[in-house]
Amino acid sequence: MGLAVAHQLARRGASVLVLSRRRSEAAGFVAAGMLAPHAEGIGGALLRLGQASLQRIPAWVAEIEADSDLGCGLRPCGIVVPFANASERDGYATATWGTALDRSGLEREIPGIGPRWRAGLLFEQDGQIDNRRRLMRALERACVQRGVQFEEGSEVLELITSHGETSAAPAPVSAARSAAPARAAHPARLEAVRLRRADGSELELPCRTAVLAGGAWSARLLPQLPVVPVKGQMLSLQGPIGALPRVVFGPGTYLVPREDGLLVVGATSEPEAGFSEGLTPCGQRQLEQGIAALLPAASHWPPMERWWGFRPCTPDEGPLLGPGPIGGLWLATGHHRNGVLLAALSADLVARGISGEPSPGDGEQLEAFRWDRF
Repeated sequence: MGLAVAHQLARRGASVLVLSRRRSEAAGFVAAGMLAPHAEGIGGALLRLGQASLQRIPAWVAEIEADSDLGCGLRPCGIVVPFANASERDGYATATWGTALDRSGLEREIPGIGPRWRAGLLFEQDGQIDNRRRLMRALERACVQRGVQFEEGSEVLELITSHGETSAAPAPVSAARSAAPARAAHPARLEAVRLRRADGSELELPCRTAVLAGGAWSARLLPQLPVVPVKGQMLSLQGPIGALPRVVFGPGTYLVPREDGLLVVGATSEPEAGFSEGLTPCGQRQLEQGIAALLPAASHWPPMERWWGFRPCTPDEGPLLGPGPIGGLWLATGHHRNGVLLAALSADLVARGISGEPSPGDGEQLEAFRWDRF
């Protein structure tokens, strides 16, 4: 999210500095890259945001690829959601956006699908992007090519305001310096950030405009933000190229096939884990059981990697977007399961807001995802 916002600000001519405690913490390096507003079965304002971002993604990817000269691995392959029966299928929240499948249709779309699934929905408009291996690398290079500066290993300790107040605690943050001030009125305005660099030295960095894109750690810097970590474990298998033509979004487990046959499998949902790192036998068994239920043949494919990460979750699982509780501080966090999907539009909304160039409808979208809506 920080890279996406930084890139869009730089394309608008802003001078941008990205502060990152540890780049490997970013959810963009661990997510599966599904573009699935319909397959996820979400609704309301979040569905509308997801649909709008999905429409924006091809042009967004084209901008990144043009600036980086690297491919992002975008695949509009469609996503199948399987169900035990037609009644469950027809009652799904987003069923009207999909094509109904019976058992024979499921077998046609997902050869070898497990026997318990008797019905399904095909969302041809949904897809995936290879975020771990391609998108993140392309975004980083696109930012560099647009003049974005980076300070890796810099931990933001405080946000310093005009009233002498501070908000203290360690969290990664993307700070964007722009000549355009935030438009919202606040009793206190951002004046600087205090950070600790990789060599242990501390300094105050003047900063009138910043974007907090600290993911699951955002509330450590601003405790009033309702963002908590939800741990997820994942793994990957090496399958035959073309063995699985579409993403399979099952209950509790999803299968995301890359072009080279790599199968990304996710993901556990462990809110009780907090920031506890590492794999667990229980979590890995859950994934392996999901593979066996969805695509039995894949249980015999060679394992490649196992990893974990932390989703930034809010009470309604929607993001925090727009002006924050401090004047000049903007938020792009709390995207939970849909960070890769929502990055394109989130970056546009925040960059246009900071630049003072909102498009029609921006205000309504940002209002729906205010940080203080709860």
